[in-house]
Amino acid sequence: MMLQMASKRIAGPVIRLHPDDNVVIARVDVAIGTPVPGEGFTARSQVGPGHKIAARALRAGEPIRKYNVVIGFAAADIPAGTLVHSHNIDFREFDRDPALARDYRPTPLRPEAERAQFQGIVRADGRVGTRNYIGILSTVNCSATVCHKVAQWFTPERLADYPNIDGVAAFTHDTGCGMEMSGEPMDLLRRTMGGYAVHPNFAAVLVIGLGCERNQLAGLLQQQGLSAGPRLHTFVMQEQGGTRQTIAAAIEAVQALLPEANRVVRRAVSAQHLTIGLQCGGSDGFSSITANPALGAAVDLLVSHGGTAILSETPEIYGVEHTLTCRARTPEVGQKLLERVRWWKDEYTLGRDVQINGKVSPGNNAGGLANIFEKSLGSSMKGGTTGLMEVYRYAEPVRQHGLVFMDTPGFDPCSATGQIAGGANLILFTTGRGSMFGAKPVPSVKLATNTPMYRRLTEDMDLNCGEILDGTASVEEMGQQIFERMLRVASGEKTCSERLGLGDHEFVPWNIGVVG
Repeated sequence: MMLQMASKRIAGPVIRLHPDDNVVIARVDVAIGTPVPGEGFTARSQVGPGHKIAARALRAGEPIRKYNVVIGFAAADIPAGTLVHSHNIDFREFDRDPALARDYRPTPLRPEAERAQFQGIVRADGRVGTRNYIGILSTVNCSATVCHKVAQWFTPERLADYPNIDGVAAFTHDTGCGMEMSGEPMDLLRRTMGGYAVHPNFAAVLVIGLGCERNQLAGLLQQQGLSAGPRLHTFVMQEQGGTRQTIAAAIEAVQALLPEANRVVRRAVSAQHLTIGLQCGGSDGFSSITANPALGAAVDLLVSHGGTAILSETPEIYGVEHTLTCRARTPEVGQKLLERVRWWKDEYTLGRDVQINGKVSPGNNAGGLANIFEKSLGSSMKGGTTGLMEVYRYAEPVRQHGLVFMDTPGFDPCSATGQIAGGANLILFTTGRGSMFGAKPVPSVKLATNTPMYRRLTEDMDLNCGEILDGTASVEEMGQQIFERMLRVASGEKTCSERLGLGDHEFVPWNIGVVG
């Protein structure tokens, strides 16, 4: 089952997404008494852009269909032309056929000689970076201040003689101690740190610990197969002589690394070396109509060129997971995704007031999304239409090319952290309400769903997918624009979030364990 919009350009006051839908979407403000051409009803409600209107009379209990996918049930009889939203949609579980691997078709890959290229940074191990940072990682919250002090010392003025270095950045967190000594919480933290320590967007990394924390530096290195060397330097504050001496020693170490880090030269490499993390935040009723399907079209292009895209945010594919499992490479891959959804529903969030159990955020709701089923419908469309090749746990190394899924929360900084730890060297982020986001050491491209928000927040938005609503571009045309922007950003072109300096506080490893 593939969710696709028709390629024709949008016009008129409402948008019909599928012939079998019983709701349509207001493209503009629709006033009470407005006749709707082609649909045969007159508006009975004042309906804002992005919100749903009953295209015909709905009986109480009848499934409500958008893209011909059930997003809820009529809570009462709903006359044609009436606003359909959280006040009259009943959210409840229902059976969905996972159809494991039923619709999988291998994606034809372009010949290597015909694949798109970008100007990448090729590291010694053959992996390709899109940026060139020196990273300062903390093993524990107790060394976070030291990490930030070291990074802050390297001002733009002090780096002026090293134009090929994008910056010195600190990556700190609020855990590492007061947590379980073993098991998934510690494994997850160490997977995340290990993924950053070897990320190709770093020329070198310093890891700074306190000394008495549960996340011992030696244990981290051993578990992740890491060892100190020219690219990885370690410091333990209690052995180094304390705060001031650790800061001084780390600054000295970074200074010694700068000349070599600055020697990098970008060269042409295949788009198969691109691994993009797919994110959406501050979604609205247009997310599933403009930015998300356009990003999906760009993903289809990237996959055909041999690249990789990581779809994530498990709570935000709940309710439409069957649209992914049906195109899984094998039934086993599809079953992995179902198992992660089941864990979230039956174990991790059972009885909790979180979005997987129904309610979306106030911003999402104000933008036209009634519940998590509707939000998931749009969120999943970022993955395009190609086969689902593999499912990974949070921060696991992504080695399979094509479209893959990583189990992460829906909280964007936490989700992107897992994707970057897994190897993403670019983030593509759609937003309808206007999320402000950066993701050092990886550039983040922001895609606006609608023109009014894009114009209001131009400094933060890289591309305006609202052109689809305006009738000046199709989904496919916008997908091509996104793909071309990916290549330019991967080659060094700065994004809005980079120009604004965002990304210093978005390293957020998933803390799933007991704090004690």
